[in-house]
Amino acid sequence: MLLGIPKIISPQLIKIIMEMGHGDEIVIADANFPAASIAKETCSGEIVYCQGVGTVEFLDAILKLMPLDYAVESPVVCMAAPKDVETPEIHGRFKQILNSHGYSDDKIDFVPRFDFYDRAKKSYAVVSTGEGARFANIIIKKGVIKE
Repeated sequence: MLLGIPKIISPQLIKIIMEMGHGDEIVIADANFPAASIAKETCSGEIVYCQGVGTVEFLDAILKLMPLDYAVESPVVCMAAPKDVETPEIHGRFKQILNSHGYSDDKIDFVPRFDFYDRAKKSYAVVSTGEGARFANIIIKKGVIKE
C-alpha cells in the first residue's frame, strides 16, 4: 500500500498512468462498453478491470493523481446519448466531479457512440468499471504537472 493513492486504483493502473505521456488518453468505461475489443486496438492493448466501482467514483479517484490537459479545448469526452434519449443524469455527476477538481465543465465534449468508439481505439488503455448507467463512458486526456 502507498499513502495518498485511492484504494480503487490498482497497481496495474498506476503503471499505465505513469507510462502515459502528455496528450495520451484513457477510457473509463461502463459495464455495457465493449471494453475488451476496444482495448485490443489501443496503444497499450491494456484493459484494467475495476468491476466493483462506478465511472463517477473512478473519475474522482484518477483525477487525484492525473492532471487534465489544459492546452486543448476539450480534455474530456463523453459518449452522448441519442437525440431521442433524455440526457443521462450521470453526465451531470461527471461535471460535478470535474468542478470539484478545479476543472470547468465546459471542457467536456459529447460525441455520438460510434465516434466515441473510434476515439477510444486511439486511447492508451481502457478501464472497465461495473457502472450500470447507460452512456456513462468518458475519455480523459493527460496533461502536465505545473510547477
